[in-house]
Order: sequence, then C-alpha cells, then structure tokens
Amino acid sequence: LVGQEASVLAITDGQTIITMPAAQDHKPAFDGDRGPNTGGMGAYSPTPLVSDEIMRNVEEKVLVPTVHQMKRSRRPFRGVLYAGLMITKQGLKVLEYNVRFGDPECQPLMMRLQSDLVDVLEASAEERLDEVAPLRWDPRPAVCVVMASEGYPGNYEKGRPIRGLAEAAELSHVKVFHAGTKIVDQQPVTSGGRVLGVTALGDTVSGAKLQAYTAVKCIRWDGAWCRKDISDKALL
Repeated sequence: LVGQEASVLAITDGQTIITMPAAQDHKPAFDGDRGPNTGGMGAYSPTPLVSDEIMRNVEEKVLVPTVHQMKRSRRPFRGVLYAGLMITKQGLKVLEYNVRFGDPECQPLMMRLQSDLVDVLEASAEERLDEVAPLRWDPRPAVCVVMASEGYPGNYEKGRPIRGLAEAAELSHVKVFHAGTKIVDQQPVTSGGRVLGVTALGDTVSGAKLQAYTAVKCIRWDGAWCRKDISDKALL
C-alpha cells in the first residue's frame, strides 16, 4: 500500500459511537520518515489529510459496521476503538484496529479536548453514550514531539537524570506527558525508550510546532533526541 497513514479514535458503548478528530502519527525514527519503525515519534491533530468526506467514510464504512457486527456477534465492545488507516489513491484502507488510545496520538487529542473525559468513559461503560452532549474541542491544533533515549528503538540505557522540566512547564499552552520516566532520589530519570511527549497548542500547526520544540529545547538528559519534522506533513 502506498499513501499517508492517519489515526481515527472513537469511544463507543457498543451501540452509540463518538468519533474524535483525526490525528497523524510519525512511526519511522528519523526525519523524512527514514529509519526503523518505532512506537511513534510524534503526532498532531487535526490533520488536513482526513477531510470531512473521508471522516464520514471512516464512520459509515469502518467504525459503524465494526461496532454493530461485534454487537450482532454477541461480543459488544465498550471503550476506545482506534482505527489505523491509510489514505491511498484507491481510497481508504484499514491497516489495524487497537482497543485503546493511540500513543502519541492521544496527547494532542487530550490537549484539545475540553469536555470531561471521565464522564464520557463512564457513559461508555454504562451504555449511555446517547445521553452525552457532543464533545467540545479547542479549535486550535496541537503537536506532540516525543523525546527518546539514545539508541531507541534499539538498546538504550536507563537512569539518566532529566533536567529542565520546570522550565518547560512555565511555557504557555504546553504539557509534558511522561512515558519512560521514574523518580530516583527525588530526581526524574529515564526508564524507557520513548521518555516524554512534549505537547503544545498553537493558533496554527506551525505555531503549535514552534511552541512544542521551544519546550523540547528546555529539557535535557544525556543522549536525548527527537525528530525535528513532526507535523510538517500538514504544512506541505
């Protein structure tokens, strides 16, 4: 398959489906989509790759048939359904399903979500999503840049002290989501390959990207690295 990948996440109670704005992940390790695949080196939302028409097709031809067939099979699904898609010249292709939030797609989505996620998830579990008001979203785009350990996605060392988190936290419209970290002697240190998801809102995609990378520059540990082109596909 040749095309651009996109992610569409939805919350369902087995009957009602609430679709979230599309996001685009960056799987390859290095700029320009080079190098080995990773768990995801960054993401942004919304993505112009998924038009309103494509989103309708995702809902009508992918999500609704899947959820309803699971119900008919007496295996109703309640929770987060994550469709990994490829947009090709031949149309929409489904690459994978996951029954969880995407990482790092979740980070920009949560930056934009203004509704209470807990209320929505409780309604999903209790099969009453039809009673939930439409989700409210910040119209501004968000960009998440993953900072990784030296050597990732191969072998990497753990336990490297992380500095600059407080400095990054002082920036407006920025949140740093921890992934591969832990506290040792009251000091945050690395404990995984993908260490932090540095996420920012902006009036434009380029503005969100600039703010995210401004925060990235605040954060330091020995061997820290990241891709430098997260969200550039939205600017082409």
